[in-house]
Amino acid sequence: MHDTTALVDSPARIGGPIKIGRPLRVLAWLSFLAEVIIIGTGGAVRLTGSGLGCSEWPLCTPESLVPTPEQGIHGIIEFGNRTMTGLVGIIAIAVLLLALHAIGGRRSVVAALWFALGGIAAGIVCFVIAYLLGLPGFPFFSLGLLLVTIAGGIHSLWITPARRDLTSLAWIILIGVVAQAFVGGITVLTGLNPSIVGFHYASSLLLVCVAAAFLVRMRESDAVRERVVPLWFAMLSHLTGLALAVTIFFGVLTTGSGPHSGDVNVIRDGFDATFLAHVHSWPGYILAGLVAVLTIAAWVLRLEPRRWLLVLVLAILVQVGVGVWQARDGLPEILVGIHMVLAALSAAAYTVCVLRQKRPLP
Repeated sequence: MHDTTALVDSPARIGGPIKIGRPLRVLAWLSFLAEVIIIGTGGAVRLTGSGLGCSEWPLCTPESLVPTPEQGIHGIIEFGNRTMTGLVGIIAIAVLLLALHAIGGRRSVVAALWFALGGIAAGIVCFVIAYLLGLPGFPFFSLGLLLVTIAGGIHSLWITPARRDLTSLAWIILIGVVAQAFVGGITVLTGLNPSIVGFHYASSLLLVCVAAAFLVRMRESDAVRERVVPLWFAMLSHLTGLALAVTIFFGVLTTGSGPHSGDVNVIRDGFDATFLAHVHSWPGYILAGLVAVLTIAAWVLRLEPRRWLLVLVLAILVQVGVGVWQARDGLPEILVGIHMVLAALSAAAYTVCVLRQKRPLP
């Protein structure tokens, strides 16, 4: 008689349905909300001119981890965003470990923890080498940690064949958070270079989409998925995604050219902000038209993603309204911040719409 204890202990090996417990569901939603909130706090840093509120990284000053009274409100705002990054990371780790436990059992969790220890050790080695060479140590610490985290994700997917969709999404979020910490430090050390700041925002927006994708796939089985919309509808949806990406790209360039560079002494990227605002609006209006066509077609044909398309329509309408309002009122900080958060929510809603175009086979 064969011993089946190991099979029962490891859901990944039996290939059966994965039970997603309430703690994982709650933390997955908290992860999504945290990814959205950190875009708002990061926007607050830039829009209040607090980008260099903490002059050092990871310390706030050469002598202090936390802001000093001399740094005033700008130091508090910048340090608050850094604290939020830590919270996002903790939630991402919790989601990953719970997902690994539900999918691969104890073996997958232990492997991930060993890679975590290895990442810290690699980071320390990189820190010491950089220090001996007279270079800033912590960026190299983050880089070492990031590389080992990526290796841990690859190893985890190799030893946990079941539900690789959930496993990969959870790892991407954690890797993204570590990478964002690294990029955030480079942003400070380079004096808020507009290109790096823009990349920092775009990366945060992508993590919001990944967190939204995790929420969708978490509620579905791992069966083979089939398309439930016509081919032309799927192709038009991907064209809509391209329009959304172009709109966000020019929005990032416009913000980088406007008055909100993160610090009064930071030089912008040199583009004409007024002209870019018009260029930003062109793909935005195309996006609105494409989403309107998709929504009408989905409701007429009673296609699966029709309700989420209504959510996307609402997000884009509010986004267009806020965009026009802020352009006419000289880009007030609060409206620019709302515009940034709405862009992330629009991208998340679009992600859900695309994923709803397929469903698992019975």
